[in-house]
Amino acid sequence: MTQKLLLAAAALLALPLAACENKPIVQGAEDPLKEAADKAPKVELPPAIKATVTMRCKDNSLVYIEFFAGDKLANLRTEKDGTPIRLTAEKAGDPLIADGYSLKGTPQLVTLAQPGKPAQSCKA
Repeated sequence: MTQKLLLAAAALLALPLAACENKPIVQGAEDPLKEAADKAPKVELPPAIKATVTMRCKDNSLVYIEFFAGDKLANLRTEKDGTPIRLTAEKAGDPLIADGYSLKGTPQLVTLAQPGKPAQSCKA
């Protein structure tokens, strides 16, 4: 009796699979934006954040810097919740610059020049 019950249960479990048709999947209509997407310029994702640091500068001020992977981008804030100033460089190792700001260094020690102020060292 147990064997008959098991065979009946197995047949019931296999029934939904038997109802499936093995037809190949047919792709729908072609994407109407495919041609435009192929012609669009390639998009480069922004680099990942490498380090976020708070630094004390020689004049006793604080700056907040996000360093990004690739060493060609950093966000500088002169106030904790201030608007970030995006500093960029053409190639890794060059000073990061924007609108009178210049930053060169590592997440441990930088030389920072700001508009109206002489260049100074800042450390984490």
